[in-house]
Amino acid sequence: MASLALQLKDYRLTTAEILYHLPDHPGILQTYVWQDYDLAPNFPVLHRFLDFWSHRLDGKLHSVKVASTRLIQPALLRSTRCYLTLH
Repeated sequence: MASLALQLKDYRLTTAEILYHLPDHPGILQTYVWQDYDLAPNFPVLHRFLDFWSHRLDGKLHSVKVASTRLIQPALLRSTRCYLTLH
């Protein structure tokens, strides 16, 4: 129920693909996928996570790609121009 309450407060499911340098081999990039509910467009939850990463973890951040979408939204209605019946 906590996720539903967050979605009603306009939180969106947010996914971030984080590329970072391996601490022992800085020339090699590793991928980490992070997912949580967050507020677009500022993404405060993601920013807290990235601040934690940069201050507490050894792998230096290379890049972050973010995707976000609403899970609860108004219904979409479209009119049809053609109606076909198959026998």
